[in-house]
Amino acid sequence: MPDLSELQSNAVRELVTRSPLLVDLGERFAAAGHQLHLVGGSVRDALLGRLGDDLDLTTDAHPEQVLALVEGWAEATWDVGIAFGTVGLQKRGTRVEITTYRSEAYDRTSRKPEVAYGESLEDDLVRRDFAMNALALALPDWKAPGAFVDLFGGMDDLAAGIIRTPGRPEDSFDDDPLRMLRAARFASQLGFTVAPEVVVAMTERAERISIVSAERIRAELEKLLLGAHPRTGLTLLVETGLAAYVLPELPALQLEIDEHHQHKDVYEHTLQVLERAIALEDGEPDLVLRLAALLHDIGKPATRRHEPGGGVSFHHHEVKGAHLARKRLKALTFGKDVVEAVFLLTEMHLRFHGYGQPGTSPWTDAAVRRYVHDAGDQLERLHKLTRSDCTTRNRRRAERLSAAYDDLEERIAALAEQEELRAIRPDLDGGEIMELLGLEPGPLVGQAYRHLLAVRMERGPLPHDEAVAELRAWHRTQLA
Repeated sequence: MPDLSELQSNAVRELVTRSPLLVDLGERFAAAGHQLHLVGGSVRDALLGRLGDDLDLTTDAHPEQVLALVEGWAEATWDVGIAFGTVGLQKRGTRVEITTYRSEAYDRTSRKPEVAYGESLEDDLVRRDFAMNALALALPDWKAPGAFVDLFGGMDDLAAGIIRTPGRPEDSFDDDPLRMLRAARFASQLGFTVAPEVVVAMTERAERISIVSAERIRAELEKLLLGAHPRTGLTLLVETGLAAYVLPELPALQLEIDEHHQHKDVYEHTLQVLERAIALEDGEPDLVLRLAALLHDIGKPATRRHEPGGGVSFHHHEVKGAHLARKRLKALTFGKDVVEAVFLLTEMHLRFHGYGQPGTSPWTDAAVRRYVHDAGDQLERLHKLTRSDCTTRNRRRAERLSAAYDDLEERIAALAEQEELRAIRPDLDGGEIMELLGLEPGPLVGQAYRHLLAVRMERGPLPHDEAVAELRAWHRTQLA
């Protein structure tokens, strides 16, 4: 973890690039007799050397005064958050949100705050979720002695890599249970440790997360999964009991393993698959791949069977798991594209295991075509998920699986050079089918199309005359 001097150097380096804008804005407020502070996550990220293009500020000025102060200076303003005391603006590509000091009292049955303007910066900072987010920097002269405000030890927490609340965590989480998920999210994003007293409060109040909307939960889970250390955040959710309310399929993977019915630890295997999949990502974090890695085996608890002789089976867990994944992701309000992509990847993640294994027949070209066709635009993710799913400690078996998948990818590439493997279509389209057979649009046209698609899968591209002959032969059988 960085020391305090390094944190301060990071902040200076990050803020220098924003200095003209922040100083100019601070001077406008000071001239009107108002205070202005860079605050919260913006200060935290500056200290960590990762300040983005969105800046958060707080002030004693009320929203209508803020709008008057930035009129003619900001390139654009918006007031969608004005009911909560927030005014947004943009200047030279940087977005700024300025919020009037707030002092909130929560309805603890709904987590909706009664928003009231605070009287001081301290009123505003004490209501924030974590000490590392309760930091402030006075403007315009942010380099002056005393400009940096740290009332709750946030700097020490950043240097130590610890997540604590400004006050009692019990009070903080009673006010806003979503903060418990935010603790796990920050642990994932920053690799920080959540303070023991915070973990205790999360565990004791896990059930309170039920009053939070699915949309807010989904947003935090998404950020957690896209963090640099998702295992850390997920483990915290499971250990505190929060996962039982927001993603119950994950702790359900902690299947009992006894001495007579031994099998792989599915929960630990899942976290390993997630980490292996992350290692195969190209550049930016891939939400769909990470969700598929996390959920690919969630059908196992429902399909586990103890076999004679002490074995354990999970027949068709990929099918069960795909439907469970779809149901959970819909409930969490993930978009349709994400839901259906994860469904497909979960459903197909075992398909490869019939390829090149001892005692199995070699895949035909038709089988390879079907694999590519069924995977569709998820083929690259399926490659990564399938490779990640091999967590065996048996070196020879791992090498055999890797070599088999190498061979499959080579066959896919070879076939792709010969034909449009990624967009397999019948050799005749619907219009040609209707013209050749003298048909009007209807079910028979669809049946003919599907027959030609199956032929295309099995035999590859056909010359036009052969495709026509195949269509006519099929049609005769339908009329017989």
